[in-house]
Amino acid sequence: MSAAGVAGGMRFRAAVYALLRRVPRGQVVTYGQVAALVRRPRSARAVGAAMKQCPDSVPWHRVVNAQGGISRRRVASGMLTQRIRLEQEGVRLRRGRVPLKRYRWEGTPRWTSR
Repeated sequence: MSAAGVAGGMRFRAAVYALLRRVPRGQVVTYGQVAALVRRPRSARAVGAAMKQCPDSVPWHRVVNAQGGISRRRVASGMLTQRIRLEQEGVRLRRGRVPLKRYRWEGTPRWTSR
């Protein structure tokens, strides 16, 4: 990968993390929603890749898949941790999914300037 590609990836991850820090307790966003809000609407998988390198200061547990589900991980304990953290914030799962109509954060990309 070129230096420009690496820098672009770093900027993308920084934008994802900055957005996630704005998601209020008790609300969630989907991978696709995050991608759209950081102006990369077809990059939901790239959001998932960024989450693998997520700093501790980022509320990673507030990101769910398009159906409101907790996405599978290599280590199942991460899925349980995500569920516990969401429940501690008052998010109630139904049949293993977050009811997006109730808990989805409808944030705006106002923090980006272009």
